[in-house]
Amino acid sequence: MIPAPFDFYRGEVLPEWIDLNGHMNLAYYTVLFDYASDLLFDTIGIGRDYKDATGHGTFVVETHNLYENELLVGERVRVASQILGADDKRLHVAHEMFRLADDQRSATQELMFLSIDLGQRRVMPFLPEARARVAAAAAAHAGLKRPDWVGRRLAMPTRRS
Repeated sequence: MIPAPFDFYRGEVLPEWIDLNGHMNLAYYTVLFDYASDLLFDTIGIGRDYKDATGHGTFVVETHNLYENELLVGERVRVASQILGADDKRLHVAHEMFRLADDQRSATQELMFLSIDLGQRRVMPFLPEARARVAAAAAAHAGLKRPDWVGRRLAMPTRRS
């Protein structure tokens, strides 16, 4: 059974990830979130070993990041992951990144993954064994509270006269 939430990834802000503003550049939040996805997928059984054995994998088709608190060089983080939903071809995931020193949330990421036959480069249903593992992981997370930041859209605020 997969823990709910899945809170196992730990990382550190590297010096080469610091931008002109003196904090971690936005691209590296995505790197850390991607490492968290890799760990989650390896645990579920749809990661590297699955790809190598079957020629199937996942592609991200949409992602939304929210940056809440800056991270500085050397700071350590943890990423908690939640499976929001899954079907035969899709997996909806949410990540939250927290600074370890004070457990303050630094960023969130929402992603939609598609199951891909890498040989054909086409969307295909998860293979039966993988589908069962994805469904079991999604069921383990089904009782978690849905984060209030999920489903946001990017838009300019409307002006009131």
